[in-house]
Amino acid sequence: MSQAETKPKPMHPIASEEWLAKTQEEILEPDLPIVDPHHHLWGDPRPQYLLEEFLADATSGHNVRSSIFVDCTEQYRKTGPEHLRSVGETEFALSVFKEAQRRYPNGPRVCEGIISYADLCAGAAVREVLEAHIEAGEGHFKGIRQSTSWDADDRLRTTARIPPARLLYDEKLREGFAQLAPLGLTFDSWVYFHQLQDVVDLARDFPDTTIILDHIGGPLGIGPYEGKREEVFQVWSRGIRELAKSPNVHVKIGGMGMRIAGYGFHEMETPPGSQHLADAWRPYVETCIEAFGADRAMFESNFSVDKLGYSFPVLWNAFKRLAAGCSEDEKTQLFSGTATRVYNLTLA
Repeated sequence: MSQAETKPKPMHPIASEEWLAKTQEEILEPDLPIVDPHHHLWGDPRPQYLLEEFLADATSGHNVRSSIFVDCTEQYRKTGPEHLRSVGETEFALSVFKEAQRRYPNGPRVCEGIISYADLCAGAAVREVLEAHIEAGEGHFKGIRQSTSWDADDRLRTTARIPPARLLYDEKLREGFAQLAPLGLTFDSWVYFHQLQDVVDLARDFPDTTIILDHIGGPLGIGPYEGKREEVFQVWSRGIRELAKSPNVHVKIGGMGMRIAGYGFHEMETPPGSQHLADAWRPYVETCIEAFGADRAMFESNFSVDKLGYSFPVLWNAFKRLAAGCSEDEKTQLFSGTATRVYNLTLA
């Protein structure tokens, strides 16, 4: 079973800077070190969000020290064997890291970690692709993401590839998945809330593989889930608590500004402030931290996707509000420590 690519890439629009500028806030805890463990970089046909755009956000007040680039089908090789073309994304992200270090040696270590794509449905043969990524990444390639987010409603599509249902149970995918741990590679998992059991079963069957659940496991709020936030939360929270029982799983807290979450921040006359975001997200964030612990949880920006609804300074202020009751050590873990350890980074 493989993943079809029959539709164009999603555009992921960005809100205008003029609209985002309507909400300005003082930066909370400006010295707190941050590793942003999940952002994208891309150009045409999507709204440009490359090194300069990310740096403008990352240096807008919060102490972002390092970042992790996550797969988004950007800059694939245009020639050579088809199965190796995704290695071009690792080459691209590494070039961004080197450019940032050359031009801004005292700035954030942008793309210090790289998460790219390899089709695990190739089975054991995917090892060739993984080894090519490792070589191309020169120590910065940390693992792959193979998105398996699926719903019967086409309005809930969020990825360039369209996966079939229950892909994480596919025999060939699992044969490919088995290649990750021996190479010291991680697996980022992007699923929707009603698929969390799929990740539970995968984590239990591969206890030696580090799995990172993206975007708190994808609670949905549009389409058939509109107006059903409490029902969705109950299903989601059960899945999160069950998944957290597997010690090889970590969670990224973020991605809640995506259109599919149903908050409609991008439709507001004025962008939401950090208190607004914190109030909306508190049940989810507190559930994740309680279930996984701060040492297995990490805040993420998911920019520029989440830039549809709020600015970078406001987002990280919201996270800091949500972590206000945590100890200093827990804050360190949530904002930098967990990501640094899980992805084997050097926090400069």
